[in-house]
Amino acid sequence: MLLNRGQSFALPPASSWPALLIGAALLLLLVPSYVMLADRVWVTDEQGHGPIILGVTLWLAWQRRQALFDLPDAPALLAGSVTLAVGLVLYVVGRSQGVDTIEIGAHIPLLASALLLTRGWAGLRWGLFFLFFLLFMVPLPGLIVQAMTTPLKIVVSYAAEWLLHLGDYPVARTGVILYVGQYQLLVADACAGLNSMFTLEALGLLYMNLMGYKSVARNTALAILVIPIAFIANVIRVIILVLVTYYLGDEAGQGFVHGFAGMVLFAVALTLMLATDKLLGRWFKEAPAPAAAPGPGSAA
Repeated sequence: MLLNRGQSFALPPASSWPALLIGAALLLLLVPSYVMLADRVWVTDEQGHGPIILGVTLWLAWQRRQALFDLPDAPALLAGSVTLAVGLVLYVVGRSQGVDTIEIGAHIPLLASALLLTRGWAGLRWGLFFLFFLLFMVPLPGLIVQAMTTPLKIVVSYAAEWLLHLGDYPVARTGVILYVGQYQLLVADACAGLNSMFTLEALGLLYMNLMGYKSVARNTALAILVIPIAFIANVIRVIILVLVTYYLGDEAGQGFVHGFAGMVLFAVALTLMLATDKLLGRWFKEAPAPAAAPGPGSAA
């Protein structure tokens, strides 16, 4: 930037330098992890929701940044230092050993320590939702994913077979393979619904946060009900693929319609979630906002 004669370059105030240094240090640690995620993890079906989680978190935090800036400088040095040490140990272990779960999970205490060391406990309360939301971006260990995916595939296959039998379709099942007419369809890991459950749970939390519900019971009920909603939507997705294959052939079922069925899954799930939230609103009434005290000169 060119300066006119007599014009000086204004440096940030001294009080902001610690926050700037902490932010720069965090960037040096976090950016390589996100490059690794984009290169290895986010390209998979199971973790394709990762960029969405990160993008939404950054967008929402930016929208609410003024509330953080307005907080006083009241660093919690002891708590922040301990949290930073824990985060650094986890990061070094995960990064050096190539354990994505530990490396990305270390981002949570590292970011929490930055808030504690700059704005203290008030800053941590400001960022609690963002830190919790980022947990959905942490890759699950392969053993846990496999342990959860296998039974889900079996249950989804059984539910799809049962519903199609109700419609008098010639469907049979062997394990996670569905037979319809002369075709057979394998219910793959991506069709198990684990990925959609995590994505929809994250979207449900985001929805509740944006709506600003104060009822803990309502928020808890909706968060729990998102799980069966995701399961129902995934069964509908499998049924759509079976019917498309039955009527149009295997090539149609594995082509564009396969990807379109994924969009139908989220459309159905979001519709069910909104309908469920409307029903919950009949049982869990939001407390009205307290009336403001009349000011000087206002009518009694």
